[in-house]
Amino acid sequence: MIYETFSLGKKDVFLKTYLHENFEYNPDRKRPFVLVIPGGAYNHVGLREREPVALKMNSLGFHAATLHYSIAPMKFPDALIDLANAVALIRDHTEEWHIDSDKIILCGFSAGGHLAASLGAFWNSEFLKDYVSHPTEQIRPNALCLCYPVITSNEKYWHEESIMNVIGSISSENAQKICKSLKKSNMCEVVSIEKNITADFPPTFIWHTVQDEAVPAKNTILLADALYEAKIDCEYHLFNRGKHALSLATEESSAADGSNIEKECAVWPELFKNWVSELSIVNY
Repeated sequence: MIYETFSLGKKDVFLKTYLHENFEYNPDRKRPFVLVIPGGAYNHVGLREREPVALKMNSLGFHAATLHYSIAPMKFPDALIDLANAVALIRDHTEEWHIDSDKIILCGFSAGGHLAASLGAFWNSEFLKDYVSHPTEQIRPNALCLCYPVITSNEKYWHEESIMNVIGSISSENAQKICKSLKKSNMCEVVSIEKNITADFPPTFIWHTVQDEAVPAKNTILLADALYEAKIDCEYHLFNRGKHALSLATEESSAADGSNIEKECAVWPELFKNWVSELSIVNY
């Protein structure tokens, strides 16, 4: 296994790799790459959704990395720039790290799911070109895995702290410019993912729980419906039991008090692996 940490040009913004080292016994094998993006309401980067998830992805045959991105106080699109730079870094190393360049997948949890979905929505947007110097295809995610993600700014269903933190202290001038580019009336519409689905949105695997009180399941219902309408490849699992922030839902990612274990939900990594194995990137 190869563990390395790469700075992404800002303090406390970095990528940590968890790479299979099969170069000697199977030098031609290329694996899908899963970039793990923890949650934390854009005010911290959760530990339980970092290394345990990366190691689980390794056990399923994937290369993996974790992303530590910008958090509050910040301004939109700071965290999105970090993620775009991380994807570009991964694509720069596809040959060296033996990556299947057609299967670079973002796996985001809660607010990290919002960040992953944001790049899915905006990777080829005009406004992002003002902030990211990489060619558009260099920051393109091939697929998304969204785990109880924050999606909507609809006040009936939103996670207010995440939405307010991701918008942050953006200037009126920059907000107006972004809104105009995306044909949105305000920044809340910009960061409401279900309102920004286009034909270029990546294939998406989603899971959530009915009992999630922090980020209501309506967030992913809205997203799944928007993806259906746009004819985007989507697999959606809505489990009944389980509170927010389950991570792997096993002992490996449980809290210190032994909570966050939910057998019903613990099947999601295998479901995700099966989905990836059948994933078609044709015409995407």
